[in-house]
Amino acid sequence: MKSFYQIIALSALIGINTACNNQPTTTATELAVPVSVIDIKPGSIEKVINTTGTLNATKKTILNTEMAGKYKLLINPKSHRPFALGDLVENGQEIIQLEDAEYVNSIGFDSKKLNLEITEQNKKKQQSLFEKGGVTQLDYRNSEVSYTNAKYDFEKANLLMAKMSVHAPFKGVITDLPPQTNGTLVPLGTAAVSLMDYSTMTVAVNLPEKYINDVQIDQSVRIMNYTLPNDTLKGRVKELSPAISTETRTFEGVVIVENPQLKLRPGMFAKCDIVLAKHDSVIVIPKNIIISGQRGKSVFIVDNGTATEKRITIGFENLNNAEITSGLKKNDRLVIKGFETLKNRSKVKIVK
Repeated sequence: MKSFYQIIALSALIGINTACNNQPTTTATELAVPVSVIDIKPGSIEKVINTTGTLNATKKTILNTEMAGKYKLLINPKSHRPFALGDLVENGQEIIQLEDAEYVNSIGFDSKKLNLEITEQNKKKQQSLFEKGGVTQLDYRNSEVSYTNAKYDFEKANLLMAKMSVHAPFKGVITDLPPQTNGTLVPLGTAAVSLMDYSTMTVAVNLPEKYINDVQIDQSVRIMNYTLPNDTLKGRVKELSPAISTETRTFEGVVIVENPQLKLRPGMFAKCDIVLAKHDSVIVIPKNIIISGQRGKSVFIVDNGTATEKRITIGFENLNNAEITSGLKKNDRLVIKGFETLKNRSKVKIVK
């Protein structure tokens, strides 16, 4: 009988041990999420309006012939060949001559120049004699009249002779040069050459209504063009319209751009960043790591191997970065990669 009870007790003990061994394990080890971090350092950020427009030359003109004559395109002393499209010309430089011997003879330029010299000498002589009492005041005054008339005649002759040439009225670049054959008779009013000065340029821009009180005259502007990916030129706000368009809800502005090396060309498309304000020594982070949720915006920082979600407040923003006015501090370790799957208090492993 005793053996029977011993067998039952042993069977019960074996069953208990088997049941314990078959129970599932409830304790799991949390895996660390790999992330990349940066230490937050003070930086700078600007409040900027991004706009676009077309570049225009500040000076442009079409020069026409002021008389008829035989056409002659002159040699550019810089290139030692006839003037051509794209040539830079100086203020007052002669580009084209017209020849008409009959017209020149009718002006009598040389005789008027000689008459001016004679009357000037006579005026000086009469002045000297008048001061010594040798002639009357009337004689001296008559000599002044003769000299003045001769001076006007000579100046008029110069103006008439100037019509024989086409001169640049300002320093600029030849943008159009209608083809003409040297020696061809061209009539009065023929379009001879077009010039532009684009060492300084303007851009007309349309700005959103909400910035009407923010944009001011002389504010800095950065000018960029896709043909100059590594160059940014400086500009400033020159003019602002006080009126808002009822159709577009924008107001007009004019930006002036310094272009001394002529890198930008008239008609080019320009991207303009108008700098409204700048904050220095502030916390600036990449915008693409900011998480937006129902409770606001947040980021993750790492402390002792644990990720903590931080609610943040944003100040200035630009295309890539944002100023953080609250929620972060200097030297916080900010998660910049791997944040997408994180939760508050997640274990993390920092990787490069």
